[in-house]
Amino acid sequence: MTLVASYLDYNATAPVLPEARAAMAEALAMTGNPSSVHGFGRAARRAIDDARAKVAALVGVKPEAVVFTSGGTEANNLALAAHGFERVLVSAIEHDSVLRAAPEAQRIPVNADGVVNLQALDDALAAGGKALVSVMLANNEAGVIQPVAKAAAIAHRYGAALHCDAVQAAGKIEIDMGALGADMLTLSAHKLGGPSGVGALILRDGVALNPALLGGGQESWRRAGTENLAGIVGFGVAADIAARDLEKAPALAGLRDEIERRVLVVAPDAPIYGKAAPRLVNTSCIGMPGVKGETQVMAFDLAGIAVSAGAACSSGKVTPSAVLQAMGASKELAGQAIRVSLGRGNGPGDVARFAAVWKDLYDRARRLKQAA
Repeated sequence: MTLVASYLDYNATAPVLPEARAAMAEALAMTGNPSSVHGFGRAARRAIDDARAKVAALVGVKPEAVVFTSGGTEANNLALAAHGFERVLVSAIEHDSVLRAAPEAQRIPVNADGVVNLQALDDALAAGGKALVSVMLANNEAGVIQPVAKAAAIAHRYGAALHCDAVQAAGKIEIDMGALGADMLTLSAHKLGGPSGVGALILRDGVALNPALLGGGQESWRRAGTENLAGIVGFGVAADIAARDLEKAPALAGLRDEIERRVLVVAPDAPIYGKAAPRLVNTSCIGMPGVKGETQVMAFDLAGIAVSAGAACSSGKVTPSAVLQAMGASKELAGQAIRVSLGRGNGPGDVARFAAVWKDLYDRARRLKQAA
């Protein structure tokens, strides 16, 4: 197994924080079912209530607004199946867990920088019908931050509701659900340094869900099934640390910018997608002219560097990014891009290693092309 010297794939999953791991170990040692009324059950319930309050604080809502789920995918599916909507509109760069949950949805285009076209959204809503709009807060591939508050204002003007997938943004930028104007908002623990397999859908008062799982009355009858106690506890700890350390996130912008600077010195024609738009400070989507993204990922992996080509949710299958194609890139160019996503464990040494491997791979590809 390759020893990963530089982990540059935080948008796929962040390493579990030691504090979250320790809290989960304690939770695993607890015996009670959170729905039981005896002392063991009450202790488990208190642990969940504490985690719920921490997750709620991360996005500025009351604890009762938080519905714990098995992850961001379930939360997005739950949101898209909410009661009372005749039509669904989604941005063209949403995660597959939104796009596939609403295959008949009308897609709202984005511009070349990856920013949703608000006029197109306005025009689509003007057609009428009780609508649900889904616009992510930050794109998982290019890192582009979307004008969610403006989209929500347009949606509400037409009596529509707005769902926001904030999975990639949480812990990287400040999130105030009220300021965003979102009616539903999705989070996922493993992007924050919590465990995989747990997430949350945050609800504004009055939003009625159509539960996908039926059985007990857990999560106030909104999501049946015995709660994942250890996962929820780890989520709470990760959310608490993310809120506390949010001021440290901007430091990653210097590392990201230095990666891009070094790439452009080697290949001035290398596209950096979304560079002209507001982006997450940790994310860079870079194209290597003439080299497939899959080839790049394998070459970096052999050098002990973890990066990705597109989203990491396709069972290892690498295909040209639909997000980049929605931004106007050709299928060929979209297939030549990789995503570099940084986190708390990265430093200048990771930048230097990445830049050296990128230059070596690009130079070899150029020599092969010239020889041919």
